[in-house]
Amino acid sequence: MPEPEKAPRETPRPHDTRVLDPRSLRGLAHPLRIQMLRLLRQSGPATASQLAERLGESSGATSYHLRQLATHRFVEDDPTRGKGRERWWKAVQEGISWDDSLYRDPDPEVRGAADLLLHEVASSHTQELSTWIATRHDWDDAWSGAADMSDFAVRLPPAALRELSARMHALIDEYRDSPEAQAPDAARVRLHLHAFPQREE
Repeated sequence: MPEPEKAPRETPRPHDTRVLDPRSLRGLAHPLRIQMLRLLRQSGPATASQLAERLGESSGATSYHLRQLATHRFVEDDPTRGKGRERWWKAVQEGISWDDSLYRDPDPEVRGAADLLLHEVASSHTQELSTWIATRHDWDDAWSGAADMSDFAVRLPPAALRELSARMHALIDEYRDSPEAQAPDAARVRLHLHAFPQREE
């Protein structure tokens, strides 16, 4: 069984979330920037070279995009690391959020950036789920039995869907802050929430 992942030093506070506005959304909406920010949040501080190796990119490309992320305050220097020439970077916040006004922004570039971000998030979720399915036999049986991959269909108006999502987020926060998070056999658990309307036949 893989060792439970230990929280990196200088981990952002659990509820530290960046609310995107049109400018910061455009600054983030690039596939490589989104991937690098996700890695820094999940695996802790890294250098441009380390990120380049993990993502199969050149260090020049990762350096450039890290500077762009820093311009928009998604990442910053990690002063606790890197005594040599290489610069270490860490995520400033743990997560992002945005409201649906970005989908209706009069600027088509903002709407396009929102679409790109959504597609990248969906692709990341699919990749993480596929990795779990491919590696589930490497984990103790207790994890295989505890993992869940379910889907549901309910009839709701938009206001009720917002309420349901908020209640699920609140429940997840309870577990994030619970004593179980510090249990010896605890590991980072990824939870994906997808809630969307669907045309009925």
